[in-house]
Amino acid sequence: MPSASTLLRSACLVVSIALSCGAAVAAPPAAAPVAAVDAGGSLPEALQDLDAYVERVREQFDVPGIAVAVVKDGQVVLERGYGVRKLGEPAKVDAHTQFAIASNTKAFTAASISILADEGKLELDDRVIDHLPWFRMSDAYITREMRIRDLLAHRSGLGLGAGDLLFWPTTTYTAREVAERLRDVPISGGFRERYAYDNILFGVAQQVIEAASGMSYEQFLRTRIFGPLGMAETRFNADYLKPGDNFATGHAKFDFKDLKPVAPLTWSNVAGAGGIYSSVHDLSKWMRVQLDGGVISGEGDDAKRLFSEKRQKEMWSVLTPIPISEPSVPELAATKPNFRGYGEGWVLTDYRGSKLVYHTGGWPGMVSRLTLVPEKELGVVVLTSAEVGSAFNAITMRVLDAYLDAPETDWVAAYAVAMAKSQEKADESWNKHLAARDADSKPSLPLDGYAGTYRDPWYGDVVISRSGKGLQIQFSKTAQLLGDLEHWQHDTFIVRWRDRGLNADAFLTFSLDPDGKIVQALMVPVSPRTDFSFDFQDLRLAPVEKP
Repeated sequence: MPSASTLLRSACLVVSIALSCGAAVAAPPAAAPVAAVDAGGSLPEALQDLDAYVERVREQFDVPGIAVAVVKDGQVVLERGYGVRKLGEPAKVDAHTQFAIASNTKAFTAASISILADEGKLELDDRVIDHLPWFRMSDAYITREMRIRDLLAHRSGLGLGAGDLLFWPTTTYTAREVAERLRDVPISGGFRERYAYDNILFGVAQQVIEAASGMSYEQFLRTRIFGPLGMAETRFNADYLKPGDNFATGHAKFDFKDLKPVAPLTWSNVAGAGGIYSSVHDLSKWMRVQLDGGVISGEGDDAKRLFSEKRQKEMWSVLTPIPISEPSVPELAATKPNFRGYGEGWVLTDYRGSKLVYHTGGWPGMVSRLTLVPEKELGVVVLTSAEVGSAFNAITMRVLDAYLDAPETDWVAAYAVAMAKSQEKADESWNKHLAARDADSKPSLPLDGYAGTYRDPWYGDVVISRSGKGLQIQFSKTAQLLGDLEHWQHDTFIVRWRDRGLNADAFLTFSLDPDGKIVQALMVPVSPRTDFSFDFQDLRLAPVEKP
């Protein structure tokens, strides 16, 4: 989703998490010494300098605010915040500060499905159309054979991030309308053939939960998960933040350069994919119930469960293998896993011989990571208020190393090298575009000839109109997608979004028939660092005939 991610993203797992680069801010004030927050546990010796380490991460990667929690052997050993909630304001981040956890929400959606399965209200192998008779994919076979389990496993045949523009950035479509428009979203692979991360099918899973439970998804989460776990600081989405809530503001590098606060965003229509706001204090409770196999409290016959042990095993079993690639730089060689796959709302992999169950989340201005090491009864969550996956990775890896008795590694330096390489690749991509450009070329038509309404089968209408001496573009359902067209070459323009925090400028190319009439317009992102949720490449914009 972003790392608008950002959304990194690591191996396209989430949220895209784009590796943002830029000059570091001045050194932040040091935090108080680390102290255990629970008498039942304490940090190992290797983490006694964790405060200074997190501050180094903040400085290196230009992150205004970070919150971290660690649980071990059923006890919370660390919950604390670092930095400020918003640049230019004094309020500090603490363990109770709420961040957008984005795609970490997917595990809550999977847990909700599991709760309903335990109650006999659905089976994971039920066909989706048996619960949602109106459900349609653009392929009849996939429509008929799609099972509830498939909604949670990124193996539907949809391409990476397909359909995300229906809700990203915030649109006026309802949750039902987003799901119904899947009937026109193109399929790019075989059903259950390969891994391709999506968000939209978790929105369908949300609809299944509502149909099976007879309550809204917000009500289900609040009464069946947040309430029983005591997660009083967790909100269904940004719309549910309350006056006086202690919440962080997201920050992005505008034009990939200047760090500024970003406008708030809500996924009210696909909340099941990434809507939740939470704090590390509350997510400590979530990690503990996960590591306890679904048990909330008690022992034996007196144990109260959120979901069954059977369902947890299935959530943590690989459904979709994920190809393993070489780390982007040698400094990250130790992170290469022996296996990687996706279960039900969780990424499954290993590190130094131990199984990891984790997920990341990417959101405009915020990215996060929650990691469990079941055999060590260890959990760590890192929430951040900038679009830099390197920050949460550097902290997570430091904690994992301490508990796995791994050799000491300078993860801050390692991820800094990876970020520099990412920036270098982006620069190379732009330079290739510049080299191929015919700067002296002219559009085939006068500017008025490109104006009009264009319609995509799944997104809907996009309007191009005159604005001053040029052209502007407006996505009809997405207020933030308002931009100006800058001629690039021939019949290709660059869309420069007026919200420069989106970091999603795109090439827009018009195709003409032999008579000079526009028949189609296609878009692709300009930068490889643009979040994958801007799935412009899936649009097929055709001019709407004027009456």
